[in-house]
Amino acid sequence: MPLPFNLISSKPFEDYTAEEFQAGQVLFVDKPLAWTSFQVVNKLKHFIRRKHKLRKIKIGHAGTLDPLATGLLIICTGKMTKSIETFQGLEKAYSGTFLLGATTPSYDLETEIDEKYSLADLTQDKIDQAVEKLTGEIEQFPPIYSAVKIDGRRAYKLARNGQEVEVRPRIVEIRTFEIDTKDFPKIHFKIICSKGTYIRSIAHDLGKLLHNGAHLIALRRERIGEFLVPDSGA
Repeated sequence: MPLPFNLISSKPFEDYTAEEFQAGQVLFVDKPLAWTSFQVVNKLKHFIRRKHKLRKIKIGHAGTLDPLATGLLIICTGKMTKSIETFQGLEKAYSGTFLLGATTPSYDLETEIDEKYSLADLTQDKIDQAVEKLTGEIEQFPPIYSAVKIDGRRAYKLARNGQEVEVRPRIVEIRTFEIDTKDFPKIHFKIICSKGTYIRSIAHDLGKLLHNGAHLIALRRERIGEFLVPDSGA
């Protein structure tokens, strides 16, 4: 049965032996919309265990992608799982779209709009100035609907249960932040950033700086370090 997502590796996925998976492989997946990173890992693990009749196989991903995001997910098997932290430390490149004039608790489309704003006073110059302020080394608060751990529990689980969530800020680097406002109030963007950056938080912070609100409506991870998303010619 074929895999339900695009995957590339050094040879066809079905041709790997159990010994090769155990020795360690690096697989590059174009994660589909609505899939969690955990679901992709589980699908590959199930396929490998079933095909090779293995009781166990180490497998993990090198950096979560939200369910509403698509794009590059690096999967490591066997002994290559020791390299996951190295992959996580590489810079990331994203493209996507922000929507101005409204906010959501999750900073994206996972939750409903909770407040709307007028865009009557918004100008290109104001947007450009806000983007400039969000470029370089910045302090960023992760979304409360995120995988950040608080006292050993994932923040999103606490938030979904209606519990109060207090996240701590972190220093991240936005190395490139390019925008296109031709579809205003949608803002299409390209961002290159350091590990640990939340693009949803950039959307939220952009809205705060503009006093008009914003949230993320589309996101695609194009690159991790030198590795490109499978359908872009890697």
